Amino acid sequence: MTSARPPCLTRRSRSYPPLLEAIHDPPRRLYLRGTGSVEMLSRPAVAVVGTRSCSSYGAQVARRLGRELAAAGVAVVSGLARGIDAEAHRGALEAGGPTVAVLGCGIDRDYPRAHVALARRIAEVGLLISEYEPGVEPAPWRFPARNRIIAGLAAATVIVEARERSGALITADFALEDGREVFAVPGEITSALSRGTNELLRLGAAPLLGSGDVLALLGLEEAPARSAARLSEQAKRVRELLADHSASIDELVERSGLAVDAVAAALVELELAGEAVCAEGIYRAHEQR
Repeated sequence: MTSARPPCLTRRSRSYPPLLEAIHDPPRRLYLRGTGSVEMLSRPAVAVVGTRSCSSYGAQVARRLGRELAAAGVAVVSGLARGIDAEAHRGALEAGGPTVAVLGCGIDRDYPRAHVALARRIAEVGLLISEYEPGVEPAPWRFPARNRIIAGLAAATVIVEARERSGALITADFALEDGREVFAVPGEITSALSRGTNELLRLGAAPLLGSGDVLALLGLEEAPARSAARLSEQAKRVRELLADHSASIDELVERSGLAVDAVAAALVELELAGEAVCAEGIYRAHEQR
């Protein structure tokens, strides 16, 4: 970052996002960092947020949503936090699509520090924005206020995973107050990471089973799926099993009837083809688009 004052939008600016202008308490100004055009803030956008300490499943869903929404031309808005937020940004970047990170500090403060590289990648193609002046340090009370901007920029908000008192639920509340649609990804009823999202569903939030659900709200279609990779018969067999249920390598050996080395080779083939992902020893199907 240079010492030059960054670009700034005020509510009098013609480029001030109309959806953000419509919320109860729109920010008086927005500081901008990145090469993305200001018009990015006014294009169809979806907020994808959730808990910082997410599960591998939540991370996979967030990344896939970010990728598929961006591939369809939707701006993916999130908060650059660990966990779900970061995975949503990464998915959008993988698709080469637009993504906007809303910060709870000055735009010259990369927070969290673990996301310095991610922030730079976002700045290369998208935008980092904040209502706080450069130099303002992150503080706990600034993040709930930041969440109203995340919800305010988006026509819909998706909560991927959230504990009972997650900050993501604050974003959902702001979206509802603004008259925007709120989607929640269903989760395991025994998981603390899904209690917030499952409660949203109980209260009437729309269940999100895929990016097509939110794209339909925006009147958009999913981007065409990429051609499936050519797989060996053993890899196809294992891929079919993973499509039904995530599993460990031992479970796949038992269910497939294949030898351990054959299953291991098939999993390597699937991972290289982007058809499967592994986290904590559990493999899941990973549909590429």
